[in-house]
Amino acid sequence: MSEKNYHSAKDIKVFLIDIVTDSLDEEHLNYRMIELENLTSTYGGLVVLKKIQKRTVPDYNTYIGSWKLEEIKEEMKEHWANLLIVWNILKPGQIYQIDRVLREIWAQARDMVDLILKIFQKNAKSVEAKLQIELASIKHMWPRIFGMGMDMSRQWWWSKLARWLGETNTEIMKRHLKEKQIKIKNKLEEYKKTRKLHRENRLSHNLPTVGIVWYTNAGKSSLLNALTHKWVLSEDKLFATLGTSVGKMYIPIDEMSWKEVLLNDTIWFIRNLPPSLIDAFSSTLEDSIQSQILLHVIDSSDPEIEDKFEAVEKILKEIWANQKRIYVFNKIDLIDDVKKAYIAWKFKRFKPIFVSSQDKIWFDKLNQRILKYL
Repeated sequence: MSEKNYHSAKDIKVFLIDIVTDSLDEEHLNYRMIELENLTSTYGGLVVLKKIQKRTVPDYNTYIGSWKLEEIKEEMKEHWANLLIVWNILKPGQIYQIDRVLREIWAQARDMVDLILKIFQKNAKSVEAKLQIELASIKHMWPRIFGMGMDMSRQWWWSKLARWLGETNTEIMKRHLKEKQIKIKNKLEEYKKTRKLHRENRLSHNLPTVGIVWYTNAGKSSLLNALTHKWVLSEDKLFATLGTSVGKMYIPIDEMSWKEVLLNDTIWFIRNLPPSLIDAFSSTLEDSIQSQILLHVIDSSDPEIEDKFEAVEKILKEIWANQKRIYVFNKIDLIDDVKKAYIAWKFKRFKPIFVSSQDKIWFDKLNQRILKYL
């Protein structure tokens, strides 16, 4: 079924389901669902139904379970929902089996990776970002070729072409995707070489670089605007920005002199970000990874501050980012003194710096810490 049959901006009616273990408490379950709702809204879908299902072990065939899937199908039919989003990473066979059941009501399913890729596609502006997303989509699609091949075998023109070429549908699709993958990688390699030349040029001009990493919606864009006076899209939306941009900030040394520093903005992080997506954006992450210092921006007002802090640190470890870090706790205008004291105690070993991008508070301490680390 083609997406255009149901994917206009005004008629994506979504059923959300999050399958979890019994170990998660109600508070964490609610936060996970809120994050999923925000993602769905960013994508452009309207949530009409949502459910949390607790399972010790996911169902082998459908992840959700056949009985539960039938129940969901009937609820979706009753509320005219046409998209099921499962907030987990499903195997190709599982998503195929779910789609097969939902096809009866002209609906489809997506898992976590599908949803994130769709949001990536929606927000990508640069040619490089679009190429990276296309590469990630191919890698994600590759294991699903068998199911796609079965669908396409029902189309007479595709089968006729396959027989004429002496290849199976699956072989044709694999060959096509493999050739496309090589072309994209070659193009991305050119961008990588250009970025390397830019970094070498900055070093030759003695321009230190600072990378910014952040869990989505931590107020990074607002902070970048405040530090560099460079306008970057800043809105209360997940993944409002995508890609890498560079801004300049000038740190006063004394009354007569300034230190020029480059800030490398990059893509957001999110918990349980699939390795395939990290790999696909490796060239974009490169500028931040190879910066002399990393600013890890954290939302001080976030109820899940500790979990999200760990999520970013985990990804940084996976991509071998091991330079000095400055931990910037943003949005302190939204918390009281008790919460601030707790954060200062909890993250004491990270030497937290508190700022407010909104009120431009405590930037002097951040500036001095950057100078010290440089």
